[in-house]
Amino acid sequence: MALDTERPRDALEPSSLTWSGSDRPLARHIARPMQRILHLQVGGGILMLVAAVVALVWANSPWRDSYHDLMGSHTRVEIGSLLVIDEGLAEWINDALMVVFFFVVGLEIKRELVVGQLRRPAAAALPAIAALGGMVVPAVIYAAFNAGGEGSAGWGIPMATDIAFAVGVVSLLGNRVPGVLKVFLLTLAIVDDIGAILVIAIFYTDDLSPGWLAVAVGIVALLVLLRLVRVWYTPIYLIVGVVFWIALFESGVHATIAGVIMGLFAPAKPLLSTGGFADSVQRWFADGFLSAEEARQVSFEARERVAVADRLANWLHPWTSFVIVPVFALANAGVELSRSSLASVLDSPVTIGIVTGLVVGKVAGISSFAWLAVRLRVCSLPEGATWTHVVGLSAVAGIGFTVSLFITNLAFTSDQLVSDAKIGILIASTIAALVGAGILRSSRPAGSPPPGAAALVGAETATGRPQAG
Repeated sequence: MALDTERPRDALEPSSLTWSGSDRPLARHIARPMQRILHLQVGGGILMLVAAVVALVWANSPWRDSYHDLMGSHTRVEIGSLLVIDEGLAEWINDALMVVFFFVVGLEIKRELVVGQLRRPAAAALPAIAALGGMVVPAVIYAAFNAGGEGSAGWGIPMATDIAFAVGVVSLLGNRVPGVLKVFLLTLAIVDDIGAILVIAIFYTDDLSPGWLAVAVGIVALLVLLRLVRVWYTPIYLIVGVVFWIALFESGVHATIAGVIMGLFAPAKPLLSTGGFADSVQRWFADGFLSAEEARQVSFEARERVAVADRLANWLHPWTSFVIVPVFALANAGVELSRSSLASVLDSPVTIGIVTGLVVGKVAGISSFAWLAVRLRVCSLPEGATWTHVVGLSAVAGIGFTVSLFITNLAFTSDQLVSDAKIGILIASTIAALVGAGILRSSRPAGSPPPGAAALVGAETATGRPQAG
């Protein structure tokens, strides 16, 4: 989820001793550019968009039956009489594969709370308040269109912001968006993720099973104990995490919450301080010989000077951005766009509520809450930011693709409602991206002269008087 779209610190060039770091033409022109793309948020957003388009085309082609047959194919996991899980491929993707995505979300939240923007209330106040408006207002707008109707359960759909697409759009605009506003957007999206997770956990759950829920609570207690006794061995947490997922799945709480909670337990500070490592390396290599034991010690000390949350996020980022989320898009964006279905969405309060909530509600909620916070002197705009920037970022936040689709599957069981919601999400996300990009493209930093002003000033300086236009 890194925002640096040029050269992230983690995206270092490979060693010249390896094939990808060599001067071979394939390494220079294919391998290294592909490695850099894998570290760009915009690359993941593009691949997600491609997957969504493939799903739409496939679901509306003569081979549409093969799409639905594939996504509906069942896999059964059975452990005696204790556990039986029988789900279709789409459900396995939504309930199991997306746990990894939410685990990375949990890692990002933990990092922001401990060492990022959210650890400083003053810095986090404006995006946090703005995010609150960006959740409440769209939900209220949707509820106004669907109050008492069969689509009323979908109020959580327009609350979400898709960070991959939103950051991707902003990244494509380059220097037109100041870096401080990219941090603002990331912080806003993180708070939005927290809100979405709470909504999923509290409001979108099945009938609870007290026994399995007690098991899940016991596992959380075990995680606390493991942290207290400083157990850092990752495979142990992997085993505990799998059991935790099963317990939540069977309890009725949506199983992806397991990923978030496991991410929150990952240490966001390194075990060892960064100081003294160079002296230790120099001492180990003093005699020009390194034993196997010393090599293990060097590896341990180097690894443990990077926080577990950072290591895991760095390792999982390419998998979530370039595999898991695109597969999710492929499984969930396959909506049949027949003439009758397109005609029905024009009268569907679900579609209208989602489009209005994401396109209008996000702008109104984020901008008004941010303006009110500044007006009341709770916080101030970031340096170099203007209200045009805020409105543009608010519009971009209306891209609610991934989490909106996810909540759709939780909110509705009717195929018609699911179809109406997905079409609304696709329409709204497209409009939000275009409107937000257009506003941000026309914006300029606070205090900068309007277009053409520099030339006018130059003309005045040269002649001593204003020049006719």
